Amino acid sequence: MINNWLENIWLIPCYSLVGAMLSIIWFPSITRKTGPRPAGYINILMTFLSLVHAISALTVAWGQPARIVSFGWLTVGGLNFSIDLQISVINIAAIALVTFLNLLAQLYSVGYMEMDWGWGRFYALLAFFEAGMCALALCDSLFFSYMILEILTLGTYLLVGIWYNQSLVVTGARDAFLTKRVGDLFLLMGVVGLFPLTGTWNFTKLADWASTAHPDPTVISLVTLALLIGPMGKCAQFPLHLWLDEAMEGPLPSTIVRNSVVVATGAWILVKLQPIFALSPFTQQVMIAVGAATSLGAVLIAIAQIDVKRSLSYLTSAYMGLIFISVGVGDTHSAYMLMLAHALAIALLLMSVGSIISNNISQDLRALGGLWSRRPLSGLCFLVGAISLIGFPPLGGFWAMVDLISYLWQDNSALAELLLLINGLMAFSLMRVFGLIWGGKPKQMTERSVEPLWLIVLPMTFLAGVVLHVPQILMTWKIIPDWAMLISPDALLLSGSSMVGLATGGYLYLNQQVSKPVTLPWLGLQKFFANDFYTPKLYKVTIVGLVDGVSRGIYWFDRFFVDGVGNFFGLATLFSGQNLRYSTFGQLQLYTLTIMVGIGVLLLLLFNRTL
Repeated sequence: MINNWLENIWLIPCYSLVGAMLSIIWFPSITRKTGPRPAGYINILMTFLSLVHAISALTVAWGQPARIVSFGWLTVGGLNFSIDLQISVINIAAIALVTFLNLLAQLYSVGYMEMDWGWGRFYALLAFFEAGMCALALCDSLFFSYMILEILTLGTYLLVGIWYNQSLVVTGARDAFLTKRVGDLFLLMGVVGLFPLTGTWNFTKLADWASTAHPDPTVISLVTLALLIGPMGKCAQFPLHLWLDEAMEGPLPSTIVRNSVVVATGAWILVKLQPIFALSPFTQQVMIAVGAATSLGAVLIAIAQIDVKRSLSYLTSAYMGLIFISVGVGDTHSAYMLMLAHALAIALLLMSVGSIISNNISQDLRALGGLWSRRPLSGLCFLVGAISLIGFPPLGGFWAMVDLISYLWQDNSALAELLLLINGLMAFSLMRVFGLIWGGKPKQMTERSVEPLWLIVLPMTFLAGVVLHVPQILMTWKIIPDWAMLISPDALLLSGSSMVGLATGGYLYLNQQVSKPVTLPWLGLQKFFANDFYTPKLYKVTIVGLVDGVSRGIYWFDRFFVDGVGNFFGLATLFSGQNLRYSTFGQLQLYTLTIMVGIGVLLLLLFNRTL
């Protein structure tokens, strides 16, 4: 039975699609008597079935080599398109992670969105995302991966804009869609440009081709740069990072899925294309520069935010930047570890702050505080997520970062030092959020705050338990080394940077002797960080201004030249028609005059030719 589940692993995306299609029945415009709740229950059931299927298949696939399954799709001329699937331990583990986190997010949504009227659409879109990500994990074709990413971009727009009666939500959905479209356009250029060089879009065949190929350096650099910009948009890297911040206007349960696994879809494609990127040292340097700039810049911006969701959102961009660095230096093992550690930790952090937002009705860190005595369970879960995200032993983030820093010390010591700095700043940022919410004295918004419904608390605490057991799981699977690694020089340096960041944040934000809010000596620098390096204004002056100027020029050309020429011929036709119409109504004198004028013109032309 389980062997059959491995053979039919391609059915997993179909389960979610069935749930999404059935959700339509409970849209308010179709079914009103039962309410929209059955849509949520059906999708939870289908996601649970997907998780069981994935775990069962993983137990069989463990230790077996990867294999490719192809389905014929389209043959046109000399092109033969096939749907290629790769069945391996990594792919199935990715599916298990997606379905597990989506299941918890759906259970969390039952409590968080208890009174919301859009259950049917919301759960249908969550199932839509799950199906797309599971299909992407199995897909071994760059062409079809691009198509799936396009569908997920549309899903982002619909899910962020689910509360479409709010102007900020509509703006956030629009900005998220358009920003990601910029990256998608360049990615399409890279996909199209890669095929003539390689003759295939299959990831496995691309890796084989890259191992022996010697393409023109300029051509391969241009193609790989185009392929790089796509993941930059998906992973919210500078300068295509603003969409993730704008997407925070959507429901928090959808943010759990988006910030944990949806954002990582770009990183997944990045890792798959690493053999191609390795052919262009220039593109690798660009990738490292983008990742380093995003990681450092985003964590500085996160420290200056007063909105708790925005603060965690920028940490996601910073973590994705670390994955760009790891792929740029060729360490794909660390990239996979970073994706796993980030997905679990950020999901737990968002669930923890979501439990606060759900009944305090505020995301402003200045309005919160003093919740440790009232909300200790949420506080403990936040701390578990925080130390799991950073390089704090022995949780998941530590093993991912120590793996990367050990690799960087060999040839890129400057990047290793930068990683230590970024890790310390992340620890400081997370302790700042913890201190502003759970430290200090209760405020007006937190005087009567209690733990929310069990449907919110249960998924949160269960995920915290899983996060705590990740090291044991990874060690059992022999993915990480033994505990002796904890006393290595790299591990001690990483642990030290985490402790410095946590201690500094704790001193400033848990110490009642330090006045709040904490400000930098130079207020201009603080505003610079708080306003996202003024990137939105820079967009308006450069990209938006350029598009606006070009649009106005095109409008003027169309209005006064294209329309002017058309109007001229229209008036000429109307004038001549007005004159000629008299000939059809018996006014023979005008008819005769027209003939005489025509004959005169012809005679004049003939006379000129004879001369």
